[in-house]
Amino acid sequence: MTTTAPVVTHRALAILSQRLRQGGWALAFSLLLVPAALQANTAVDHDDVFEPVSPTVDQARANILIARQLQFTHFREQAINDELSRQVFDAYLDYLDGQKIYLTQQDVERFEGLRSSLDSALKTGRLEPGFEIYNLVQKRMIERLDFAINLLEGGIDQFSFETDERLVLDRSEGTWEPDQAALDELWVRRIKNAVLAQRLNGTADDKIQESLIRRYEGQRKRAVQMRSEDAFQAYMNAFTGMWDPHTSYFSPRTSENFNINMSLSLEGIGAVLQSDNEYTKVVRLVPGGPAAKQGQLKPADRIVSVTQEGEDKPVNVIGWRLDEVVDLIRGPRNSTVLLEVIPANASDEAMTRTIAIERDKVKLEEQSASSDRIDIERGGEKYRIGVINVPTFYADFKAMQEGDPNYKSTTRDVRRLIEDLKSEGVDGLVVDLRNNGGGALHEANDMVGLFIDEGPTVQIRNADSDVQVLTDQDPSIVYDGPLVVLVNRMSASASEIFAGAIQDYGRGLVVGSQTFGKGTVQAVRPLNHGQLKITQSKFYRVSGGSTQHKGVLPDIEIPTRIDKSRIGEDALENALPWDQIEAVPHTRYFDFSAVIDRLRDNHDERFAESEEFQLLQKEIDLLEEQREINSVSLNADKRRAYQQELEDRQLAIANARRKLRGEEPFETLKAYEDWQDTENATPVDRDDRLDFIVREGGHIMADLLELDRRMASTSAPEKITAQAP
Repeated sequence: MTTTAPVVTHRALAILSQRLRQGGWALAFSLLLVPAALQANTAVDHDDVFEPVSPTVDQARANILIARQLQFTHFREQAINDELSRQVFDAYLDYLDGQKIYLTQQDVERFEGLRSSLDSALKTGRLEPGFEIYNLVQKRMIERLDFAINLLEGGIDQFSFETDERLVLDRSEGTWEPDQAALDELWVRRIKNAVLAQRLNGTADDKIQESLIRRYEGQRKRAVQMRSEDAFQAYMNAFTGMWDPHTSYFSPRTSENFNINMSLSLEGIGAVLQSDNEYTKVVRLVPGGPAAKQGQLKPADRIVSVTQEGEDKPVNVIGWRLDEVVDLIRGPRNSTVLLEVIPANASDEAMTRTIAIERDKVKLEEQSASSDRIDIERGGEKYRIGVINVPTFYADFKAMQEGDPNYKSTTRDVRRLIEDLKSEGVDGLVVDLRNNGGGALHEANDMVGLFIDEGPTVQIRNADSDVQVLTDQDPSIVYDGPLVVLVNRMSASASEIFAGAIQDYGRGLVVGSQTFGKGTVQAVRPLNHGQLKITQSKFYRVSGGSTQHKGVLPDIEIPTRIDKSRIGEDALENALPWDQIEAVPHTRYFDFSAVIDRLRDNHDERFAESEEFQLLQKEIDLLEEQREINSVSLNADKRRAYQQELEDRQLAIANARRKLRGEEPFETLKAYEDWQDTENATPVDRDDRLDFIVREGGHIMADLLELDRRMASTSAPEKITAQAP
């Protein structure tokens, strides 16, 4: 009988060494006995080992400059002391291991002496403590990934799905596992969850094994490639984030991406991305961009992998730097990129979907304001309501600088659209700012001027408490009739300035949901090594209240699918708080307090009878139920039953909505999703602007007109001038 000597791979040796140090003898020796055929598949290069990184002199100098800038020029006045040190320590660990899946309590206790001493090191450019923590986390991450790969290479038929085990999905508020053995158990449950999720989606076991090994090997490959600049940027961003979430350090590479425009041959998908622990998260979609037009990618989706057109294997991007993910998503115009994402509403990180988006340039004309009209008839009375959709506040700066008298801008386009609607004899106007993330500040200022005579529009206060007031100096009014402004959670920055000014002037009603709350101004300052984006000012409404943190609260509220606990300024750590300064004198055209309750009652009655709203509310209720779930069963039967119930509820809502539109229902959720994929893969010019929320804006306008046609117009009899207190 012939025997084959076991082959010891580099990975097996690495795990063996780790287990010997930790006392894991049984697993260590079992690795030496892995069959040669299996071990051959796990062979790695000699350079597949993480080398601890060290700080450079340039980084130390940049650290000192960052500390000085934060102390003396940031809007928030904050000392670098022991308390801040403790906060930086916790934030840094959260940044590196926010789900507590790499480090143990023993590892954290090893660094306990640094918790209150980082302040002096950060002020003097001593970066070694931060790098020591970073190196250990990277080491532990690679050990965990080796453990996962080794476990999966043993086959997934070893896992039982008949017990009552559960896996906690969000461990960010939990405790560290006490030791290595407990962490091993956690990772077994994590892998079982990933296997079970794919099995329930109909994936064959061999494909599951292959995809998970590829995912973990991709993460491992990225982990061993981490360099000194990665550690420095992570440490500095944990530090700068103590002042506010929009203050951050850009490494020289990130600065290059931030400062230059893409070449004409290299295009993207039109999405704003940010790092979210190990993931790259979608913050918002650029209006008129490929992702917005395709329709499937949503804010708060997290990107798992990227696949280029013509390639079979996806590139796992968990743990990648943001600039590297952006580079991977960019590519030739009209080419397709496939993004595997964890949907924002997913109750389980193992439940992903793949979205195909054709790259293109975001064209200014596709972001342009557009108009439509709603005709409403009540009791023999007809109302014509104009609708203007403003996706962003834009201006063709190049044409403006070249002196082109016909350059495009939001205000110019909206002025033209208003004149067109006035020629049609509209009785009122709805301005739709939903999903408008802002843009050119001066355009928001100028657009307010279309609806008021001259006056202030916004106040800007800097760190020295100096206040600058932006003013509309044009006494002419383009539209003096009643006005409704639609907003939602994705309305931010310049949108909030416009909506807030209309509300403060009593020029119209704000309808929708609480806005984002982005009321700060950043500047990018060069360092000897990279750049610092630092918050230096805040926006305040003419009534004195800031748009920061609180945003604009609607006069009439409409529920939203968007998860406010994850999207919005008040969902961000260390966001600057709401505060108030003195108001500036401004005209108050109308006081809605006498009629707002009646308008709200009318709105509530309509929505109570609206099938579309009832479906929206059911969808919101289902999403909120899913958000409350923080653990999943690893029992196959229970998990299958839960998934089937969830799919049945989702399908019932989708089919009920199709019935309202006179469309045939689908028999399964998969059939419905396949239809959606087909529709989104070949986008057409679908007129989805006049949804029932816009129509409700029209009905609220009709309510106003029924009460008094002069209401909320500049010809209203009451004008109050607000004086500074």
